[in-house]
Amino acid sequence: MAEIQNVTGTAFIVAEFRAEENAATQPLYTDPIVPLFLNEETKRAAARMSEAFPAVKKIVRIRTRYLDDRLDRQLHLGCGQVVILGAGLDTRSIRKQAPSVAFFEIDDEGTLNFKKARLEENALNSQATFIPGNYVTDNLVQLLKTNGFDFTQPTHFIWEGNTMYLTAPSIRQVMRDLAQHVGRFTLSFDYFKDGVIEKATGDAAVTGIVERFEAMGAPWISGVENLQSLADDAGMTIVDDVATAELHQTYWPDEPLDSPIFDYYFLCTLESPAPRSGVHFQGGISAS
Repeated sequence: MAEIQNVTGTAFIVAEFRAEENAATQPLYTDPIVPLFLNEETKRAAARMSEAFPAVKKIVRIRTRYLDDRLDRQLHLGCGQVVILGAGLDTRSIRKQAPSVAFFEIDDEGTLNFKKARLEENALNSQATFIPGNYVTDNLVQLLKTNGFDFTQPTHFIWEGNTMYLTAPSIRQVMRDLAQHVGRFTLSFDYFKDGVIEKATGDAAVTGIVERFEAMGAPWISGVENLQSLADDAGMTIVDDVATAELHQTYWPDEPLDSPIFDYYFLCTLESPAPRSGVHFQGGISAS
């Protein structure tokens, strides 16, 4: 069995929280694949994180459901390619397989090798093209070009749990690269408002979780205070932009918010500049 090593520690914590949804009475989603990547050590690490900041579990659950919904929408509209930036232990290339849809996953070689080995041990084929590399420093466009990506095909990009680890210029550059080189696409991602990054929410628990990630060697360094400005810079259009507090109310209307972080953590979908063919390739805003 492939051993857990050379894989970002935060990826396992997120995967543990994602896996817990499988046992929910009314799950927002199911992910039967993700437990294959986990063990008792990852379970203990996730437990320590959730004990310090319980809201982090719901954050992951909400995020997974939102991104699943947006991907489902694009597949329904005829998207031919899906690219997962900083894929980690994402399982959508298996859970969301569709005829004639190509998946691409970009991440460091250690993570991708571990994932591939675990899947092969369990006779699973993700049908994804694994692209080892750093999409910020290794030239995202070149990574895609040399691995069979079709820049003319309508594509959905998933950028999950990444923006807070990047510098603001890097975030802008990724978006510009996509807008300048990919013909038709949508981009779904998550982001924090600046208050979280600056430890200015006034909530000790939120500040504590920021500091915990710093201690793990994975500091959150960038927020997005004005999504419209970011979209305008890349020439993109905002399809939707929703606070996790709003989605929490949608998914669990009878449960109170237990942390102010839900008001600072957002999920959004943007689309490319006007398609060359004149066809509007959009995301939709349903939370269902």
